[in-house]
Amino acid sequence: MSKELERLRTQTRRYFLQSGPLSLGAIAMSHLFGGFARGAQEVRAIENPLAPRKPPLAAKAKRVIYLHMAGGPSQLELFDYKPELQKYDGKACPQHLLEGKRFAFIKDVPLLLGGKHDFQRRGESGCWISNLLPHTAALADELAVIRSVHTDQFNHAPAQLLMHTGNQRLGYASMGSWITYGLGTENENLPGFIVLVSGDKTPDAGKSVWGAGYLPSVYQGVQCRSEGDPVLYVSNPAGINRDRRRLTLDAIRDLNMLQHEQSGDPDTLSRIGQYELAFRMQTAVPEVMDIAKEPAAVLEAYGAEPGKVSFANNCLLARRLVEAGVRYVQLFDWGWDHHGVSENTDLFLDLPKKAASVDRPSAALLADLKQRGMLDDTLVVWGGEFGRTPMRENRGGKYGAYIGRDHHPFGFTIWMAGGGVKRGLNYGATDDIGYYITEKPVTPHDLQATILRLLGFDPFRLSYPFQGLDQRLIGPTSEPKVIEELIA
Repeated sequence: MSKELERLRTQTRRYFLQSGPLSLGAIAMSHLFGGFARGAQEVRAIENPLAPRKPPLAAKAKRVIYLHMAGGPSQLELFDYKPELQKYDGKACPQHLLEGKRFAFIKDVPLLLGGKHDFQRRGESGCWISNLLPHTAALADELAVIRSVHTDQFNHAPAQLLMHTGNQRLGYASMGSWITYGLGTENENLPGFIVLVSGDKTPDAGKSVWGAGYLPSVYQGVQCRSEGDPVLYVSNPAGINRDRRRLTLDAIRDLNMLQHEQSGDPDTLSRIGQYELAFRMQTAVPEVMDIAKEPAAVLEAYGAEPGKVSFANNCLLARRLVEAGVRYVQLFDWGWDHHGVSENTDLFLDLPKKAASVDRPSAALLADLKQRGMLDDTLVVWGGEFGRTPMRENRGGKYGAYIGRDHHPFGFTIWMAGGGVKRGLNYGATDDIGYYITEKPVTPHDLQATILRLLGFDPFRLSYPFQGLDQRLIGPTSEPKVIEELIA
């Protein structure tokens, strides 16, 4: 028996799996990462996975602020004026609108439900906006209002996942992660993708809506808080100063590099990058998250109160974050699920309160970005995961005293502003009662493709190899459209 064969026989199984260019571990890595596990992606991770990069195409937007109204705001009370629906208020919903449809809660034959709030045409664009949003209405000529968005998901979690990750199932990369993967960030001391939550609840889909999925974890969203430490555990533990923290991280980095040399796992490099970013964030994050440093007039414009958790504070923080170089800021505001079956969900009693809580800060954000010369290259998006039905819920029993609308995926409204979007644009339409789309339908993938194009990407080519497919935000096989009419 040769010495070489004897040596191989005495190797441990673990060593065999870890060593050699043709070992099982190397073969698996090559398969998972499309044959270049130690190629361009590893080089990027070694240099700086969040280093700023130029997009492949001419870009109109450099950064994104996405304002998500979790629960599904009623387009019929806010943006989609339907006087015909009012004429049918209280009458039975036509059977053809119910046949073959699935609803979250509606049973039997519900009654149509007219709106109770006044609408007016606003600005030179003549955009119909409800009196529930007076501050937003004053900036109507800055908005591109899309009234023809539709989805195939009628429950919150899958609809939120589809809107933000391009897939209704868990495990896919969020839009903020894709954009940070493609563009990096302009501030090496801050994450490229930051999330802020208000409304006393996280989205139904949980933190998966800002997860990195199959992308390296360094690109996932980092949730920041309005009170206490902005990021959990960003402060040093008791008895540990910054110098000692640095020595600890140096030792961890050296151990991780040894592990990487043995396994070749690119996630090890991502882990090193995350430790280093966390160390730099210790000084940068508290500074940028301190809205108390803003002038009193700015705080008043937003309705912000330092130290509190609110959508107003988060809008002001969003402006501070993008001004500091953060690439993608995601705001989730819970409380828009107006079924009318419990406290704070009555459509006509509670929706006005909710609308007032976001109207002023949303408008202040646009005005603030504009006066700072940032709106032209900052894309702002406002909307939910679906809309609300033109009929009231029909649950009966103890719920009869409440008034609300069920989930409606067949047509709802989203607006966009800045970042290369046409100003004062009214796009798409629904029928006389707001049930079906009649003009220019838009899917979540269409929205995602358009956002990527505004940022300088070909949405069909921005991809990442995973499980034998070139994964894309818009789906590996779908063919959505870039909404060219939306682009200035």
